[in-house]
Amino acid sequence: MDQQSTHGHEDRDHGTWRTIDELHGWLEAETGIPPEQDLLLRMLKLSEEVGEVAQAVIGATGQNPRKGATHSWQDVEAELCDVIVTAMVALRTLTPDAAAVFDRHVRRLAARPRTPLPPPPQAPGTAPRTRATGHGGAATGG
Repeated sequence: MDQQSTHGHEDRDHGTWRTIDELHGWLEAETGIPPEQDLLLRMLKLSEEVGEVAQAVIGATGQNPRKGATHSWQDVEAELCDVIVTAMVALRTLTPDAAAVFDRHVRRLAARPRTPLPPPPQAPGTAPRTRATGHGGAATGG
């Protein structure tokens, strides 16, 4: 990666965290509850947003027999973005140094050794699943 593209990525990250700081400031100005309670509610809001991701996935796959397909995969993308932003605001509520905390954490994750995942356990009496097809048995027969 060249210097320019790395710099552009950092600018984008700083712009994102600047937006998170603005959202945090707006929420802080609007709340009328004690800071400890506000922090807990921000953490709970994250669970609410994750539930909306689940609802969108169920809707995108048509898995609710009463409703059928009610969402698109773009809805799922938007809900995942809401989870990310909500988590970033919650982290910012916890610490004013949220960007540095997040950056350090991501760097630690990136530095972890990556070993191949073990194959998933098989149910008794089933053919092994293949990575190429995702199905049991031969690539054409399933």
